[in-house]
Amino acid sequence: MLRVGLTGGLASGKSTVAGFFRELGAFHLDADRLAHELIAPGGGAEREVISRFGGGILGTDGAIDRKTLGAIVFSDPHALADLNAIVHPKVRKEIAQRIADHESGASPAEVALVDAALLVESGIDRDFDALIVVACPEPVQIARAVARGGLTEAEARARIAAQAPLAQKAAVADFVVNNGASLDETKRQVTRVWDALGGGRGL
Repeated sequence: MLRVGLTGGLASGKSTVAGFFRELGAFHLDADRLAHELIAPGGGAEREVISRFGGGILGTDGAIDRKTLGAIVFSDPHALADLNAIVHPKVRKEIAQRIADHESGASPAEVALVDAALLVESGIDRDFDALIVVACPEPVQIARAVARGGLTEAEARARIAAQAPLAQKAAVADFVVNNGASLDETKRQVTRVWDALGGGRGL
């Protein structure tokens, strides 16, 4: 099974692009969602994260409040590095296990697509046969992040600043999908990448 990484900046459209690949037949894993599961109650990273950041990150329900945690780590590079050091190795292990489980199933897909905002920053991109970067202009990223709720413009800018620059990600990418225009154009680009991947049959 071909292993493909998909990454991009905040609100660049990774989920949209991943959806198009699912339609084409890819097995899809959202690594950011896996990270959320790991810090949820009973998750494999929950206790370590609470131990590092303290009870102040807990919500009224006793679970880690991701918005509170985000406000801490995206304003302090050292705190962000500590969080990543706890979570990233566990995410990497979980990705490998879930791909192996799928591959050993009755009808595995020919492509496993893993998307995450920090594939390049974490070094997980080196686990894949190919890397796709989703790109769009920073003003569009900020507008999308604010429009979908949960972040102010300042918070969106802080999160973008905490990620590797787009040029750095694009420099190590095998494919770049520009998602700053229409959905139809984005879908056409995804189809071209899928074809270049051999329609799931290998590079």
